[in-house]
Amino acid sequence: MQTYIIKPFATLDAQVQQEISHFTKLVHFKKGETLFSNDELHRYFYVVQKGKIKNYQLNLENGKEQTIFIFRPGDMFDTIILLDGEPHDVMYEAMEESSVYEMPIEDVRRMIETNPEFNKKFFPYIAKQMRHLQELATDISLYSTEERLIKLLLQNLDSGNLFRYKLLQGLSNTEIAKLMGTVRHVVERHLKKLKDDGLLESKSKRLELANAHHLLEKTKFFL
Repeated sequence: MQTYIIKPFATLDAQVQQEISHFTKLVHFKKGETLFSNDELHRYFYVVQKGKIKNYQLNLENGKEQTIFIFRPGDMFDTIILLDGEPHDVMYEAMEESSVYEMPIEDVRRMIETNPEFNKKFFPYIAKQMRHLQELATDISLYSTEERLIKLLLQNLDSGNLFRYKLLQGLSNTEIAKLMGTVRHVVERHLKKLKDDGLLESKSKRLELANAHHLLEKTKFFL
């Protein structure tokens, strides 16, 4: 039997890793594929092995989209369904060729109930997800789109930010807008201003801060 080295659980005892591998399989998705249209999320729990998978909500009346997470290698989902078993009104899309570890959700619940070492890896991650959601809600309520963009740019450089570190590299302005709960032309207007002010440079969808010190000065009141 193949033993999967699953990033969040890579430091667990080898016997525990074997147990996890016993009920795990690797599933692959194509870029642009819409995922989990049936009841997979009620039957399986997932950990990203490679690629990027977007988790978002969509207003069908106006077409507005809010990206909640962009899951990358080592990220786990859907933690909400895992914990409460209730439907979760979100959608998923593979942003690039991606692979995930698929685990029967009841086996993961059993690990939570019986294995303290598993819990030491699992619950701190859940707490980080909850903090991220709280921050997303307060940012949209309290700060302008310009302030949210600057904060996102700085978090993109912060290795301590699990969900935002190196997140923006390769993302289109449309996808950046969806992360912020706004639209592309608003993001483009703010990016142009930051470039004109000499604070930001961009090359082939790669954003680089030209003057991080001055950008921090602009945001010290909300970071």
